[in-house]
This record gives sequence, C-alpha cells and structure tokens, in this order.
Amino acid sequence: MAVLKVKFTKTKRDKLAQVLWILNWISVVTGVILFSLGLFLKYVPNMLIAVGLIACAINFLGGKICYDCVDTTKFLRWKLIMLPYIICTFFFTFCVLVGALMCYTMHGELEEALNLGLTQAMRFYKDTDMPGRCFLKRTVDMLQIEFKCCGNNGYKDWFQIQWISNRYLDMSQKEVLDRFRSNVEGKYLMDSVPFSCCNLNSPRPCIQQQITNNSAHFNYEHQLEEQNLWMKGCRQALLEYYVHIMQSIGFTVLITWLFELSVLTGVRYLQTSLENVLRQGDPNSESDGWLLENSFLETARTNLNIIKNLGKSNHIPPKHSHNVSPKQIPDTS
Repeated sequence: MAVLKVKFTKTKRDKLAQVLWILNWISVVTGVILFSLGLFLKYVPNMLIAVGLIACAINFLGGKICYDCVDTTKFLRWKLIMLPYIICTFFFTFCVLVGALMCYTMHGELEEALNLGLTQAMRFYKDTDMPGRCFLKRTVDMLQIEFKCCGNNGYKDWFQIQWISNRYLDMSQKEVLDRFRSNVEGKYLMDSVPFSCCNLNSPRPCIQQQITNNSAHFNYEHQLEEQNLWMKGCRQALLEYYVHIMQSIGFTVLITWLFELSVLTGVRYLQTSLENVLRQGDPNSESDGWLLENSFLETARTNLNIIKNLGKSNHIPPKHSHNVSPKQIPDTS
C-alpha cells in the first residue's frame, strides 16, 4: 500500500512542477547570498557557507528538472536521474537536520572548550618574550575589554596564577623573594589583576593592586568596591556570546531543512505521478503520486534484501582442491 498517495490531474502536475521550479530558484538565490556573505564578509560560519553552497548546487539541478517536467516528453531524459537526485537530496536534508540539532546540543562541549582555552591563555599571559605565546597578553587584554569580563570564572582567578613576567621583577628586593617563597609552586602571586579588568564605568580610578587590602587605599572597602572591576568571568561572557551565535545558526539551518524537505517532498510526488503517466501512455490522464510505493516496513525490508543480495553477489566462494585418484586419470599410453 502506497504511503500518502495523492491523485494528480494534468493541471495539478503542471502547477506542482512550476511551483517547485520557483522554490528551487529561491533556494539557489538564498544559497548564493549566504555563500557570498561568508566568503567575502566573513560574517557567516563555515557550516552555513557549506550549506549554502550545497543547497545552491542541488536546487539548481532541481530547478532544471522541474522546469522540464512540465512537458511529459522531456521527463524521459530525467527519469533515470530523478531517483538518485531525490536520494542525495534526502541525505543532504538529513545532514542539515543533524547540524541544526548539534547547534542546540553542544552547550557542554563548548563550555568545556572555553574553560580549557581561557585557563591556558591566562597561564601563558606573562610569556610576552616567548615565541608562540607573545600574542596572548594582548589577546586576553582585548578579550576582557571587549566582553567586559575578568578572569575565567571571575577576577579572583588572577590571584592564583603568576601573570607578571620575572623580567619585570626586581629579584634583589626582599618582598619579591618572600612572595616566591610564600607558596609551594614558587610563583609570584598577589591579589591584583591586569588593567584590562578595570570597569570603565566605575566613578573612581581603578584599583587593580592589593584589591583585598582595605587599608592600602583611601576610603575603600573591598566588599563594597567590587564594581571597580568587571565581575563577570570571561567563560560566562563568551559562552553567552557563542550560544547566541549557535542558536542563530541552528535556527537558520532548521529553516533551511524545512524548506529543502518541502521541495524534496514535492519533487517525489512529481516523479511518481509522471512515472505513472508514462505507464498509462496518456500524458493528459490522471495519475497517482506517493512518497513510498509500499509501506515503511515493506520498503525497509525490500532495501535490506537488496543489500543482502548485493553482498552475496560480491562474495567469491573459496576454491576447493579436489583429489583425483589414479583411476580417474585416463591412460594415454
């Protein structure tokens, strides 16, 4: 029994082909715009660039097929191509759907990657004279200024690492040496943060050194003056930023999937209805169109049997050696 069978007249088949032609060309134009933005403006991530490019190619071919299918005689040139085209388009739409779902399910992996990346960047912040790491200080400073954040989870993360290079420390001073000896790891730790952690909206000059020492500053209380620094950690700030981007990508890809799925469904109906017209021999007659000629279970069973038969046909039976007795050898003497 056919799945979702629909009866088409000649007029309905022609209208379906025309609508599909228009939809395919709309998708081609959208794909070109999306690909161009990603290629020249760098605003669109690579995933959307790839989706736009593939959708452009698939729908360009689909538009040509649907345009020719208005004439039943022209359908013959596409008859053998339509089924592989539908299968390829189906797998493309399936991959698009998986990509859209991944955009909504990668929150944990994204947060873990940001946590690891920020931890490493802060750890190498002081290595301004080391090749390969000399750019990290500027990168972290620009990150904290642009996203109005400080540290990984908060500004106190800077208290736990040495972020000042030894080349800028006077090793002859007792205070400096005492700080190196004050912890097991032998690092120069202090309750201070880089200048990029300063809140630009603070009414007073930024206090970035001896942050927890109230007596070191006039009219200062640590618990009340925290607005002097950015309170949000950079991991949270970046997570919110990238989650917004991924959700926007997911929504765009999901809309693309729904659009491609509707076009694919229409092309399938057009293919099956035109094939039934060819069987009847009258191009003006009514014909049935369907998504699947048999039920889902029957279709799955048939395809499974085809795969099994292909496996058997490609299987080469082992060669068996046969012992030939002396009596079976003819006497040629």
